[in-house]
Amino acid sequence: MTHTADAASDAPPIVTERAAKRVAAILRKEAPGAMLRVAVNGGGCSGFQYAFDIETARTDDDLAIESEGAVVLIDPVSLDFLKGARIDFVDDLIGQSFKIDNPNATASCGCGTSFSV
Repeated sequence: MTHTADAASDAPPIVTERAAKRVAAILRKEAPGAMLRVAVNGGGCSGFQYAFDIETARTDDDLAIESEGAVVLIDPVSLDFLKGARIDFVDDLIGQSFKIDNPNATASCGCGTSFSV
């Protein structure tokens, strides 16, 4: 690995403006104080998978990324897998979805929600 890749892998994940605006739009339809939790769980076709859940409570050790009126939570265990990741929202011919560009993933599958390290 180069020094640039090492520096990127230690950086906190970022939420793009497009993703933050989409999260804010989703959360406006939820209970007041709702936040989006992004997590990494074991499973999926490549070993790990991303999970997206709406929650109204955060823990003291959550990373909270606030942007465009939205709050995205990441727990400490998931944060280890998401260092340097970019959380984006795409709207293309095959549909709309959140996309995570993760520099820690060594392989991913076609579904876009599963990866390996």
